[in-house]
Amino acid sequence: MPDVRLASSQGKWILLTTVLGSAMVMLDSTVVNVALPRIGRDLDADLAALQWTVNAYMVTLAGLILLGGSLGDRYGRRKVFVLGVVWFAAASLLCGVAPGPSVLIAARALQGIGGALLTPGSLALIQASFHPDDRSRAVGLWSGFGGIGAAVGPFLGGWLVAGPGWRWVFLLNVPLALLCVPVALRHVPESADARAHGRFDVLGAVLGALALALLTYALIEARGGSAVVAVTAVAGVVAAVAFVRVERHRADPMLPPDVFASRQFTAVNLVTLCVYAAFGGFFFLTALQLQVVAGYSPPAAGAALLPTTALMLLFSARSGALADRTGPRLPLTAGPLLCAAAMLLMLRVGAGADYLTDVLPALLVMGAGMVTLVAPLTASVLASVDAGRAGLASGINNAAARAAGLVAVAALPLLAGMGPEAYRSPVAFDAAFGRAMPVCAGVLVLGSLLAFALVRRPGPGCRRPECRTHGSVVAPPLEAGGRG
Repeated sequence: MPDVRLASSQGKWILLTTVLGSAMVMLDSTVVNVALPRIGRDLDADLAALQWTVNAYMVTLAGLILLGGSLGDRYGRRKVFVLGVVWFAAASLLCGVAPGPSVLIAARALQGIGGALLTPGSLALIQASFHPDDRSRAVGLWSGFGGIGAAVGPFLGGWLVAGPGWRWVFLLNVPLALLCVPVALRHVPESADARAHGRFDVLGAVLGALALALLTYALIEARGGSAVVAVTAVAGVVAAVAFVRVERHRADPMLPPDVFASRQFTAVNLVTLCVYAAFGGFFFLTALQLQVVAGYSPPAAGAALLPTTALMLLFSARSGALADRTGPRLPLTAGPLLCAAAMLLMLRVGAGADYLTDVLPALLVMGAGMVTLVAPLTASVLASVDAGRAGLASGINNAAARAAGLVAVAALPLLAGMGPEAYRSPVAFDAAFGRAMPVCAGVLVLGSLLAFALVRRPGPGCRRPECRTHGSVVAPPLEAGGRG
């Protein structure tokens, strides 16, 4: 049984290294959006290249995160975590010195692989290292510090873009890794799951990531209407069908189809797809709107987004407690509607927008909506499956949210009629933003209707989240499986 106490020096070192590791991924999931206009200008990149700067990272992270957790269970959680940190830092260095968009996009895909290795590992190390009496508090501190990282990320990214330059958004990960790796090797005990067996579902992971990449490419390039786009779209559908078939017939699938036999689990993941698709499109376009149209500097644009994550940090635990009493149906119905209202309020943000009267009200309503829905969503996912599959269920839900976000970043500019150079023209981008926000609001209303129609109160004795405090806007917080 793990016996490290949180108050001990070793416990503090373990908490530090896991927070540093997860902070690297959290920061890169939030700060890059603020840097996009400057990246586009410096590298002479069009809108499609900026979309890929975000999505190349999300494709590999979403496609491989379940496999990353399995590798840690089998070969050693510390070993895979350290490998992920080193991989992520090396890819970040490549991002920071990229001479053009193509190298940057390839390096971002490599970053996603590193993120898939270290993200589940950081939480698994806490679960496997701390004494059961201290585990919940350690998880709470880990998720809280991660939320703080998510909150300060956009502001830090904006400050770096305006100061040393956008490349330091990526290069910052290198010193973090140089601190994290020695601490992990010296102070974190190795652990593995003796029950882990069978073959790794590498084929399933590759097919899943390939389907996401092909479909994303088809959506980003669809405005050209070429035969290559059509062939890519068909290939993406074929890869998705092959992924489903492989998962149905493998003895140890990465994504066991029978987990979807739970109607509640399926319903909550459908709601997840809707709300995180809207969130992904919203935060991608809003960071651009504030700079391209409203004229905000990168630090001001990053700071403008702070209220949303600050509200989540302050009130997510209370929201989860309230949902425990009322059941998840009401918050999962009301939360998306509040977020939809926020996106319609964003239509007021145009040229010369005042922060206090135009931007802040929308972001406060957005934060209230996210506070209302994110914690109950995670609790519903865990309550919809057997306790032994809680970690798997959380991983699937996290991957679904990230996949929904990347599809939105690919599809929303197409649906809004953004041309390749739209972000260089305040007038053109503002018009497209005005068409995109109602689309996001509509997707959220769909999520609300699905929650109202399909989500039900779980039975007594269901597993509850340990990550009660969080501030992530790109995906629900990960939860570990067992407690032993």
